[in-house]
Amino acid sequence: MAENTKHKRVHLPILQGLLPIDPKQIPAEIVAGLTLAALAIPEVMGYTKIAGTPVVTGLYTMLVPTTLFALFGSSRHLVVGADSATAAILAAALVGLAATGSDEYLALAQLLALMAAGLLILARLVRLGFMADFLSRTVLVGFLTGVGIQVALGQLDGMLGLPGEGHGVLGKLWSTLQRLNQVNGYAIAVASLVLIVILGCRKLSHKIPGALIAVVGAVALSWALNFAAYMPVLGEVPSGLPHFGIPKVQWSLELLYRLLPTAFAMFVVILAQSAATSRAYASRYNEPFSENIDLVGLAVANVGAALSGTFVVNGSPTKTQMVDSAGGRSQFSLLVTALIVLMVLLFLTAPLAYMPEATLAAVVFMIGIELTDFKTLKRIYVERRDEFWVALITLVTVVLVGVKQGIILAMVLSIIDHLRRGYHPKNVLLAATEGGKLHPVVLSSGAQARPGLLIYRFTHSMYYANSRQLSEEVTELVAKAIPGLCWFCIDCSAIDDVDYSAAETIRSLAATLKAEGVRMVFVNVMPDLEAQSRYKIKQLLGEGAIFAQLDDLLGAYERDVQAAR
Repeated sequence: MAENTKHKRVHLPILQGLLPIDPKQIPAEIVAGLTLAALAIPEVMGYTKIAGTPVVTGLYTMLVPTTLFALFGSSRHLVVGADSATAAILAAALVGLAATGSDEYLALAQLLALMAAGLLILARLVRLGFMADFLSRTVLVGFLTGVGIQVALGQLDGMLGLPGEGHGVLGKLWSTLQRLNQVNGYAIAVASLVLIVILGCRKLSHKIPGALIAVVGAVALSWALNFAAYMPVLGEVPSGLPHFGIPKVQWSLELLYRLLPTAFAMFVVILAQSAATSRAYASRYNEPFSENIDLVGLAVANVGAALSGTFVVNGSPTKTQMVDSAGGRSQFSLLVTALIVLMVLLFLTAPLAYMPEATLAAVVFMIGIELTDFKTLKRIYVERRDEFWVALITLVTVVLVGVKQGIILAMVLSIIDHLRRGYHPKNVLLAATEGGKLHPVVLSSGAQARPGLLIYRFTHSMYYANSRQLSEEVTELVAKAIPGLCWFCIDCSAIDDVDYSAAETIRSLAATLKAEGVRMVFVNVMPDLEAQSRYKIKQLLGEGAIFAQLDDLLGAYERDVQAAR
């Protein structure tokens, strides 16, 4: 008894991503935390250019929110911080509501983080973690590629040393093209050098922090050569801890109602991207994780973001891969990263004032390029042409209309795609081979399993949307088979539910077949489905009309044929 107690692991609602801590693993966790800090600090500062918030808020996303998820999340691997997709949704939503980068703008960004947290808590209470499954890989590829294109094109002005002008992707691009005679050669040179350093380091090894090397080098050169005299630089970056407090906005139902669609779009991205990443790494290491506990962790992290003066945070696949590649296997490495960020905030923000804006624009440009996935889009085009068009529609919507509209469309298209598959399933007949075994064949063959016996396999749950297909296919099969047909069997091995409309269709079909001298029977009925006798199908067909296995069905049919002779 004592031995069993000793090995029993208690699952607390907190610290699941941290405990148990393997002392031998701590050095690797520290290295992973340092690596993430080196790679992610320039990246999260770049995200502020996408979000339209002050540069220091990017550092804030890797402080309080990251620490809170490490304590309250379930996944041992998921890294939570600023993300390009949610940052782009934020920027698109707040255009016209407040001046970009102003205190009012930042307060609205904090409020959106708080609203996203509220939706995550609501999702946890009603167990909506499954919603992550309604964003297919296809539309996510299209969505993220669209975001990548939008982000990359949005940095052209900064890389060319031009002030940002125009609205929307096409508007900004047209504005840039009209001002090509005003480009700053120094800014172009700095941006080009940054891209060369990042790409060169990546060519050597993905573990080399190319972005950090480029940023540190640009800051050092800017300080030594007074780049501020030739091109725009960041200017003073606040040091110290963030100011804690609720968002300073004019609270009203009208404002909340106006921001709700944006908060919902953020919620969908957070849910889908975080759950997919957590699930992938839990599967890789054969570890348990709870989507519902992660929802709480993500909600708490976003509350922390809102109260610490920054914008919405999300589970990041790229940062998670950074930590995993560096040897991190728990949230301990994230606590190390948060400690490094704290040191930067307290002692190292002064040098950031010398950073050329072209440097940050180049870093963000690379982030956008990395988000695009044309290779996968090409593979989807070759393998599933219809899904490619869904991805392309999502991509074009993101680029031409907006990120918020793109993610909502992505979710709608995913659900439509799911319904389309269930609405018109590819049903088959089971026919006998030369050896007597049954195998699936197309319906148009009209093949019988035994002379006088048709076995029709319905490959989806039966519900109101596909009940007409059920009726039409059964009617056509019977019409072609008469007068030799005696039994018509529905193979239910893929059916896990039958709604009222489908049950009514089965009743009608059974009565029609009975009038024509054909007996309707069922095989491979799932136990829980068979137990639900509320539709009184058993009473309609008779107790002997439901068979557990195909062998039982075939045996009963042979006995019935022999008895009839």
